[in-house]
Formats: sequence, structure tokens, C-alpha cells
Amino acid sequence: MGAPNLLCDTKGMTRERWLECREHGPDGDIEYTIGGSDVSTVFGENPWMSPLALYQMKKGLLKSDDSENANRKMMGHLMEPVVAYWYGVKKGVQVIEDAGLYQHADYPYALANLDYRILGDDGYGVLDCKTTTWRNAEEWAEDTIPHHYVLQVRFYMAVMDLDYADLACMWGFDAEKEMAIRRVWRDRDIEAMIFERLDEFIHRLRTNDPPTMSGVDPELAMKDLARIYGASQPALPSIAFGQKHEKALRRIATLQSDNAELTNRINFNEKEVTALSVKIAQMMGNHERGELVTAADRIDVSYIPRLTRRPNSELLKKNHPLVFQEVLKTTCSRKVKAEVKAL
Repeated sequence: MGAPNLLCDTKGMTRERWLECREHGPDGDIEYTIGGSDVSTVFGENPWMSPLALYQMKKGLLKSDDSENANRKMMGHLMEPVVAYWYGVKKGVQVIEDAGLYQHADYPYALANLDYRILGDDGYGVLDCKTTTWRNAEEWAEDTIPHHYVLQVRFYMAVMDLDYADLACMWGFDAEKEMAIRRVWRDRDIEAMIFERLDEFIHRLRTNDPPTMSGVDPELAMKDLARIYGASQPALPSIAFGQKHEKALRRIATLQSDNAELTNRINFNEKEVTALSVKIAQMMGNHERGELVTAADRIDVSYIPRLTRRPNSELLKKNHPLVFQEVLKTTCSRKVKAEVKAL
């Protein structure tokens, strides 16, 4: 281990140039790279991307979907200086902005672009700034840290050859009550395990051996497969499945048949509810609440308006066709459907 190589200063770079440097280095001479945010994906612990999708992106077969959660990502980026400020206030240490792109001394594919470095009683360390919503604040309760972030800062410590990293996360405006600060100390045994796994991923890239979706959250797997394969091609021949797929396909067919029956039952029930509600609604008039009290119980009744605001797409398309095309977002989703038919 040794001090990292400083490849370039990314401050002031366009996003396109920054991405180029992260993917292949500033001179374009690194075939494949791994960054801090990639590590949890390699381990299958990234909630937003599968290892196969990352593989496809590294091979240049799949583009990054910058539109997904774009506003949330931008807000997180804009909030980094705020989180860093309050971290410095609370910890009383020097916070150093660092826009360098660093390369691991022994693993040329490992690149780190930090948020900040810090200088305190324990010497220099890494500071990684996060934001979240109050709904996810429990992920930081009782000194815990989301594990995909732990993998990220362990990678940063290895690249930078530093002994500790602090994670600072905010989910509100009160830095006393709505901010978590957690320290992760360097562990070289865990570090060795991480880089063994990263070596395997780089080897897959070099030998054209894509990872499978084994162990990936099913919803994430289906979303990424739709991105990878895109729209279907009707002219292609039918796939002949082997016997090993029979159990799964029959189960899919059974569940989908059950769901269809449930949907029909729900639709039937809703029609009856609507028919029975007419006289009740007439009696309610402008009132929002009512009740029926019996000797055994009470039935609470509500008749409350629910307002929904959404753009009139037809009007927008008619009066502002250019704007309509600009804001129009096309998404591709595909769903497996199985149906058992007698021969």
C-alpha cells in the first residue's frame, strides 16, 4: 500500500468530461475502472442498480439513466456543502474540499473522487456527505450505517491510504436532531476481501463474462433487464424452454390466473359498492361524515372529496407541441406472462 496517484483535478469540469475521467482516466488509458459508488453494486448491495447493469455500462452497452431520480440526486449534490459545514461545526475539525481524482497505488482500476477530506486529532481522514428523507432516517438509528455506504468509504480509505472515514447524513434542517455522524475505521482484512471481489469483476469485464441476476432483488432485476434488453422484437423465433423451467412457469401461470380472478372479484365488488353508495351520497349532501349507531356497534361513514391535479396532456400537446415533446418521457417495461394450454 502507498499514497495514491493524483490523476487530475475535477473542479470546474463539465459533467461529460468528469464522467469520461471517471470511466477511463483523464488520458483515456484505463480500460475499466471502479469508483466508490460502484463497489456496493459489484457486491449486489446497491438498491438502485444490479451487477449486470453495471457490467453493461462498463462495457459501453448500456447508458447511465441520469433522468431517474434526477432531482433527488441534484438535491443531494447541492446539499453536500451544507452537510460538510454542519459536520465541521459539530466535530470541530478542519474540513478540506478535495476535487482530485485519485488512483490506488496497487490497483490501477480503483479510482476515488471524494467529497471532502478532514484533518483532526486522528490525522487525515475521508468525509463522505449524504442526505436522505425522514422516512429513511431509521437506517441511521442507533449508530447504524447503510452497508452500501460502508463499502463505499472502505474503498475510499484503501485508495487514499487513510485510516478512518466519517459519514455525515442529514434528513432535515435541525443539525442537532436530524443529522447522523458515523465513523468507520480501516480494516485491512475486509479491504482485501473487497478488492478480491473487485478483481473478479474486472476479470469478468476483460473476459466478457457477465454476472447473473442471482441474489438481486427481483423488482430491481426486472427493471434492469428491461433497460438492458429494451423493446422486444416480434420477428424473433419463440424460445424453447427446458424442463428445469417447468415448475417456475407453472407457478407463474397459476399466480397470474389467481390474480385475474381476484381482479374480477374486486371489479364486481366495486360496482356493487358504487350502486349502494348512490342513496348514501344523496343523504350526505355537503356533509363529510356521518354515523349509524346500533346496539352492538357503530358504522362511521365518510364522503370526502379527493382532489387530483395532473397536466392536461391533450391540451399541452395541442397548444405547446414542442414543450410536450420535451417533457415527454418514454419508458420501457416488460412483464413475463405464462398461460397453460392443453395440447
